[in-house]
Amino acid sequence: MRLDDLDLRDLLEFDSRGGVLKFAGDRALIFDAVALGLLRSTLIELVGVDAARCILTRFGYAHGRRTAMTMRHAFPWESEAEWRIAGGRLHKLQGLVVPVPATSSLVPPPAPFVENVWHDSFEAEQHLIHLGRSDEPVCWTLCGFASGYLSYANQREIYCVEVRCRGRGDATCHMVGRSRDEWGEDHRAQLSYFEMSSLDSVLEQVTRKLKQTEGQLRSHKQRLASYRADPDPAARSPAMRKLLALAERVAKVDSTVLVTGESGVGKERIARMIHAQSARAPHPLVAINCGALPETLLDSELFGHARGAFTGATHDRPGLFEEASSGTLFLDEIGEVTPALQVKLLRALQEREIRRLGENKHRPVDVRVIAATNRNLADEVKTGRFRQDLYYRLRVIELVVPPLRERREDIIPLARTLLAITAQRTRSKVTSFTPAAAEQLQRYSWPGNVRELENAIERAVVLATRTRIDVDDLPGEIASSVASAYHPGDARTLADIERDYILAVLAAHGGNRARAASELAIAPATLYRKLAEYRTLAR
Repeated sequence: MRLDDLDLRDLLEFDSRGGVLKFAGDRALIFDAVALGLLRSTLIELVGVDAARCILTRFGYAHGRRTAMTMRHAFPWESEAEWRIAGGRLHKLQGLVVPVPATSSLVPPPAPFVENVWHDSFEAEQHLIHLGRSDEPVCWTLCGFASGYLSYANQREIYCVEVRCRGRGDATCHMVGRSRDEWGEDHRAQLSYFEMSSLDSVLEQVTRKLKQTEGQLRSHKQRLASYRADPDPAARSPAMRKLLALAERVAKVDSTVLVTGESGVGKERIARMIHAQSARAPHPLVAINCGALPETLLDSELFGHARGAFTGATHDRPGLFEEASSGTLFLDEIGEVTPALQVKLLRALQEREIRRLGENKHRPVDVRVIAATNRNLADEVKTGRFRQDLYYRLRVIELVVPPLRERREDIIPLARTLLAITAQRTRSKVTSFTPAAAEQLQRYSWPGNVRELENAIERAVVLATRTRIDVDDLPGEIASSVASAYHPGDARTLADIERDYILAVLAAHGGNRARAASELAIAPATLYRKLAEYRTLAR
């Protein structure tokens, strides 16, 4: 038999009703190209590019060597030379790639053992679909197959390397095969993927990576269990309990969520809780503050850019939509986004695809978006500063986080939680609050909400000289705060309000009763009498 006589109809044996398929007498399988592309993508995600490349190269090498062994005895060849060069023909018959002998060489002397231009490489196609353009050649299994086949057929190691590849943006794939010695030191890094010693090193890396992943999954499982047991033990108020229950239900679906509320109320914490309880939890949650970056930089951060897209773009860079693949993207301060970027965000949410800066192709993305803002987006829509269609796309489910002043039952439990965290981080021995300090925390209106409370606790922990935080350790505006007249859901008697106000004025004057009486515009005797009444009631 001659090489040109090889025909797929002679090589492939199968029963049209299904069952075992044979190729050149040996059992064969039919794989979907997209499935192999997903395998490549998953390998890279799990063990990294180098490890995945080494595994796929060695797989291709073993496949090529096994095929050469089969082909040697499968047919009565007219000459030995015929089966030795049949590997390229088999590549074409199997639908992997169409090899054509190169008409001009791309490598310096000596002349290579083999040099082909590859058309329609399935591997370059799948890499571009699932991972985008690469900085390096990507036909790893094909190079491995060619190397394995040629090495067995010629009884010496022939290593095939791509010098051009569609996967990195070249017009075609161009493969060159040489012996190891002829490649020299310049290609040592590429040749290392064929060696068993390199594979052993990669397997060690894979083992470490898998152990690390196992630890992360175990940690996630523990976090998820704690979230389910009590999403936020500091939440005592009915409003916050209702919000957390709603967030727990929202986590089970994949809808876009808009979290609104004043600055510092804990919108990002709600987003992280939703992610932790969702099916996307094993994958990353990526957060960005949209108000902290100018438009051009934010565009690049979100959608990525191609090499040469702008000055300083020296290489392709994926954006956060791609980085958060299979996970959650948290867009904080979404109300600060410019109209031009609002259009791109709308398309990304509607079409589930993005386009990097400097590219003319779209990339599919699988990501859940949670957005947050302290602005009233409905008002922004009315004034034309925010797109109505984007507003409705984001607001599939809206979670409104109440300010701290409207959930005063949460202040002390939350303060204790923050105290424990801060004390551990700063290695402080402070463990609690004095009753007076706790009372002042309750009185204050907290315009900065949880963020302000957290900063106040940290300051108090640093300044405290005892094991309990006292009023003097708190910031001045909190230490001297007086109870406001009314808080929703926290009605108080006039006598209680009068008492708290008198005690606050007295504290502000360092306990000087004469000055306090003057400030209150009452006689000193009246003040003394009231203080005596308060002491009696306290007993």
